[in-house]
Amino acid sequence: MSLHKILKIIAAVLSLVGVVLLAMIMSSGDNAIEAAYLSGGDTGSVDNMIYVSYVIFILVLAFVVFFVIKNLFSNTGSLKSTLMGAGAFVGVLVVSYLFSGGDTTEYFDQGVQVTEGTSQLVGAGIVSFYIFGALAIFSIFFSGIKNLIK
Repeated sequence: MSLHKILKIIAAVLSLVGVVLLAMIMSSGDNAIEAAYLSGGDTGSVDNMIYVSYVIFILVLAFVVFFVIKNLFSNTGSLKSTLMGAGAFVGVLVVSYLFSGGDTTEYFDQGVQVTEGTSQLVGAGIVSFYIFGALAIFSIFFSGIKNLIK
């Protein structure tokens, strides 16, 4: 049996379990689930649906990582460009972290307890978002101009 057939069977089984759990949740109704949650009672159908979601997420993530690594090592020509792209990505994140500040005074004025490390990580995320956004816009314009020249 090929891997593709096995994956299709796993997807079908998980889909069937998800549909059954969704039917259980919908048949019990919103008010019953909320009342059970507030009273500390049984919310098993919702809990089971969440567990199925976790399993699906972990399986999909594992298969994606497996097939990406398999493809990288089977096609060694793309390995160099992939590692260069990953290195550039990490480089942008490091530069963003170095340029972001760890100032927490404006958070303390609002009553939010934030450490300098957390503030610097949030700042790095914002700076890296701006850098990646600017690179995306630049690449769109560059490819458009390149196509106009041809």
